[in-house]
Amino acid sequence: MRVLIVTDAWRPQVNGVVRSLEYMAEHGPSFGAEVLFLTPEGFRSVPMPTYPDIRLSLAGPVRVGRIIAEAVPDHVHIATEGPLGWSARIACRRQRRGYTTSYHTRFPEYLAARLPVPEACSYAVLRRFHREAKAIMVSTPSLERELSARGFRNIVRWTRGVDTTLFRPRYERVLDYPGPIFLYVGRVAVEKNLPAFLSLDLPGTKVVVGDGPARHDLERQYREARFLGALAGEDLAQVYASSDVFVFPSLTDTFGIVLLEALASGLPIAAFPVTGPVDVVGSSGCGVIDPDLRKAALAALDIPRSRCRAHGETFTWSESARQFFSHIKAAHAT
Repeated sequence: MRVLIVTDAWRPQVNGVVRSLEYMAEHGPSFGAEVLFLTPEGFRSVPMPTYPDIRLSLAGPVRVGRIIAEAVPDHVHIATEGPLGWSARIACRRQRRGYTTSYHTRFPEYLAARLPVPEACSYAVLRRFHREAKAIMVSTPSLERELSARGFRNIVRWTRGVDTTLFRPRYERVLDYPGPIFLYVGRVAVEKNLPAFLSLDLPGTKVVVGDGPARHDLERQYREARFLGALAGEDLAQVYASSDVFVFPSLTDTFGIVLLEALASGLPIAAFPVTGPVDVVGSSGCGVIDPDLRKAALAALDIPRSRCRAHGETFTWSESARQFFSHIKAAHAT
């Protein structure tokens, strides 16, 4: 089966969407699928307002439709609701191609955090985008319930995985800071709610890994925290393993692959009771989910690292890919 994935999120961006799609391509042959990508590469682009690190492709439906037709895919999966995604949606409708979509990002909340745009208006636009998809893939049960309540239909589950070989407990520690070390990994942007973490009265050291438009202001405001910038691969894995608690202050993430990376590294989770953390941690005892984030962070220090590692090992990219390609094959058959 020849599957074309259309995505506005692509390298050099480093985020959960890009990593998830790359792993799907890697596992595709195991499920009888050849995966091709239609990405911003080859298109002119402009910086996204308020977030210039992300660029928006100047891609029209005619050109995108021609690329899709030339790829001769058996199925098209539209991963994002950006310019490429909208153009692909129009092209598929014109070519009478069925397609699936996925819901990765809470754009209504992200937009409302930056501009005076009511969330209800943004959700109406997203319902239109996903309305004719044969399936909308979402990552968690709580997100499925939320979107169903907002009028989205044809929702199916597509969980995520983690590389447990790279992200693992280690004896050596690369962070020489006073402990305990409370870690955050992710974009440094307004929608991530980082002040809720950085303002906490906690012992030891707060460490932030990642980059983004809010970094300069946060570094200036929270001088006691250590900002390490964007890290990847072995460098990132060593920082996880050198920390004591993973603090996840976001109120708007749909999943949070960083939660799985932390668990696989043996880190307990401290987070608010919202979509993502409540689904990943669940009843595992591998984290503390509480409206009081300081209370959660301190209580998480008592959770055994071995328990976290064992729970992290239950999330595999192979199972994630099995779900992804099963949904695509089911949609293609209808």
